[in-house]
Amino acid sequence: MRIALIPAFEPDLKLVNTARELCETGFEVVIVNDGSGCRYHEVFEEAAAYGAVLSYRKNRGKGAVLKDGLRYIRQRYQPPYTVVTVDADGQHKTADAVRCCQKAEKQPEALILGSRRDDGGQVRVPLRSRFGNTLTRQAFRIRAGVSVYDTQTGLRAFSDRLVPPLLNIPGDRYEYEMNMLLVFADQKRPIVEIPVSKIYINGNETSHFDPVKDSIRIYRCILKVPDVVKFGLSSLIGFLTDYGAYAALVTMVGWMGAPAVFAVTISNILARALSATVNFTINRKYVFRSREKTAVSAFQYAILAAAILAGNTILLNILVEGAGISRYLAKLVTELTFFTLSWIVQKWIIFRDKPACSVKPEGYLTVCGKGEVE
Repeated sequence: MRIALIPAFEPDLKLVNTARELCETGFEVVIVNDGSGCRYHEVFEEAAAYGAVLSYRKNRGKGAVLKDGLRYIRQRYQPPYTVVTVDADGQHKTADAVRCCQKAEKQPEALILGSRRDDGGQVRVPLRSRFGNTLTRQAFRIRAGVSVYDTQTGLRAFSDRLVPPLLNIPGDRYEYEMNMLLVFADQKRPIVEIPVSKIYINGNETSHFDPVKDSIRIYRCILKVPDVVKFGLSSLIGFLTDYGAYAALVTMVGWMGAPAVFAVTISNILARALSATVNFTINRKYVFRSREKTAVSAFQYAILAAAILAGNTILLNILVEGAGISRYLAKLVTELTFFTLSWIVQKWIIFRDKPACSVKPEGYLTVCGKGEVE
């Protein structure tokens, strides 16, 4: 079975033509009306003659409605099936959608992209599309280490096996499609391109892509520094603060003639308190971007810091007094030991990412079958 998923926002009659051609070719058609409003009711009513329509009152973004469409498909249809996403503006030929599905059926573990290749100037590509495609292509190659010619194509086919992982990919607007490529590249999943017709109707004027806002969202995904790297940098800053304060304090207390155990313990506690404050602030604001109340996350962080401090201090004294290791080398060993534990607890407990919206959004009308309103 082949299913065409069409996200649509304020479409014209090209949506109806696209749905009809796909239906006549044997596709099950699922259309998602992304809050187009009452003015476009007749268009969707005509399109409902050829498939199911999910209609939302408010605009939610291409990524959000694609995932909602996939949830609907997953609930309504039994595997095996192949899904192809098709734009509503008539820029994808039905024959190309068929070819993408055929490729996906042969390679069920691969994401198939309908790639609009350079045709030697036979089709005039709008300047914003040509410039954006080239820049994004190079940025993606540098970030992902994988070459994809058409990173912005909306014509994508995949088997039912890939629907669950696609539902877990973040992004509610155009950045969802870029995140899809990044996730597949990072997970070493195959991405296969096949050449398709290049169609730009009236200079692509019907596109709802915002060249400023949506470009920022996309490049934020491409250029995003992984959280673990930012955590490492934050930890490095905290470590330098901690180690600098520790070295200064242990030297000062040593000059006062204090016993080694006391010097190590008091210096480690004071240095840890200072570095923990610095580390918490950086992690909360810049690494995990937590929306949790400061008091709540600060309390949880304090418990973690106290636990790590206790373990850190015990291990530090064992290494210095028991193993006879240098005070300075022992500090390095203990910091490396507790780094991973700290990352896991902060990532998944203290600053865990809570979903901004419900997994099952409310407020849509389902038009089923070939025009039957449910």
